[in-house]
Amino acid sequence: MDIKVHETAIIDKGAQIGKGSRIWHWAHVCGGAKIGENVSLGQNAFVGNKVIIGHHCKIQNNVSIYDNVTLEEGVFCGPSMVFTNVYNPRSLVERKDEYLDTYVKKGATLGANCTIVCGVTIGQFAFIGAGSVITKDVKPYALMVGNPAKQIGWMSEYGEKLDLSMQGKVKTTCAHTGQVYQLINDAVKIEDVPQ
Repeated sequence: MDIKVHETAIIDKGAQIGKGSRIWHWAHVCGGAKIGENVSLGQNAFVGNKVIIGHHCKIQNNVSIYDNVTLEEGVFCGPSMVFTNVYNPRSLVERKDEYLDTYVKKGATLGANCTIVCGVTIGQFAFIGAGSVITKDVKPYALMVGNPAKQIGWMSEYGEKLDLSMQGKVKTTCAHTGQVYQLINDAVKIEDVPQ
């Protein structure tokens, strides 16, 4: 198999791991997990049974991805960020049949020490600031910070803050990629560039 697994990592029988992926020190991947190609799973990371991780995701150190979490292609999970899977946990109450689905769409960034409360969808290329707490769905390309997190702007696919606002500028170009972003009805759209 064309993957790199550190000798201290535990990969349970049945786990699916795509080629080119790297599993680092003391990580644990449960048997039902599905991990795509070229994924980096950092030190002390945990991946539950009912987890799907798309190609090219980067999971930094000390991240636990619990059941019912799906990460699409190219998601970045910063160090020690947190997912939950039950909205109202109690040690004395069994709630495994109440797990809520959490979806993180293509290219999104989840900053260090942020918390994603279960049952939400993080839109594509959204950017969650370090330490933020997400309690509801996040729009594609949204920049979110705080506890509870609030949207303070928009981000490009390259990872730079866009100069867009409803009161002012509604069109801008990414200096790095040349992509043209437009704000239409409080949603970011990318203009098709002629080839």
